[in-house]
This record gives sequence, C-alpha cells and structure tokens, in this order.
Amino acid sequence: MPVNQNIKTSAFPSILSNTRVKSFLWILSFSILTAVGAQITIPVKPVPFTLQTMMVVLAGAFLGSRNGAYSQVLYLALGCAGLPVFAQVPDGAVGFARLFGPTGGYLLAFPLAAFITGYIIEKKKSYLSVVVSMFLGNVLIIFVGALYLDIFFIHNISESLKAGAVIFSLWTVIKVIAAAAIFFGISKKQ
Repeated sequence: MPVNQNIKTSAFPSILSNTRVKSFLWILSFSILTAVGAQITIPVKPVPFTLQTMMVVLAGAFLGSRNGAYSQVLYLALGCAGLPVFAQVPDGAVGFARLFGPTGGYLLAFPLAAFITGYIIEKKKSYLSVVVSMFLGNVLIIFVGALYLDIFFIHNISESLKAGAVIFSLWTVIKVIAAAAIFFGISKKQ
C-alpha cells in the first residue's frame, strides 16, 4: 500500500516551518529588542535618551512595513499590560498610564515609524533610501512626541521643540548611521 505523501509524519517540524509562526517569532523578537533598547537609558527630563527608536526603525527595515508595525504594537501592548519594557525613568508611570506621560507621544508613534521605514525599504533597498527611511521614522517619532509634549504638558511650541526634538538631533544622526550599518551588515550575510 503506497504511503500518502500529504500526511505529515511529525507535527512538530511542520509547526516550526509554518510561516505565521516564524513571522510571530520575528515580531516578538523585535518587540523584545525594543524593550532592551529602552533599558539603555541616559536619564534626561522630560524624555530620556534611549536606543528604542533605533530598534523601531530596524524592526521596519528587517520585518517590513506590516510586521515592523506589529512588533511595535506588541511592544506597546506588553508595556501597557504592566511589563517593565518601557524606559525606566525616576518619576515615570507604570503600564498603560505611561502613554499619558511625557513619553506617550513618542511611544504612540513607534508603530507608524516602523511601518514607514519598512514601506520605503520595501520599495527600494539602496543605501540612500534605507538611511532616508530611518531618518523619516525617527523624525516622525520625535515630532509626534514633541507635539504631544506641547499639547499636554509644556504648552509652548518653541519650548516643546527644544525639550522634545532639538535635544535629540545629534543622537538621532548617530542612531540612524548605526542602524543603517547594522541593517546592511546583516543583510549582506543573508
């Protein structure tokens, strides 16, 4: 009697080869990397310097627009659930309340920044387009964060831009150069 070729002999390898499972594991991995980046913190008020935004744009670059955004939605969900994934700041709220603090605007912009970064790279993977997409992702995060600061906390657009955008200028350039180097370094090995 011939063996049916459609029947899998072991369920475990078929589960691991499932594209959805692999996608979820990559999404989870970048959520965790964003959490790790949040723990590398230089405390500055009202918003600390972290490596989170570098992980956000790398999520978009490596996972693509949709899965990159999903990784950041998952990151936010983990933080809102109370897990210690957000940057540790002395007077920072815990869990969902963090979205209503000074860093809330930055955090809420993460999924969109990952999406935009991934979307541009999906269209063109030249060095220039990767760097531009990463800058755009970072600029989006910074300006949404600064606008949020202005609307809910500072109430002076000039001061909000100084405290929530200008201060990150040099740091953003360094992170984008590092993120582009990581992206191309890993991409060439694949």
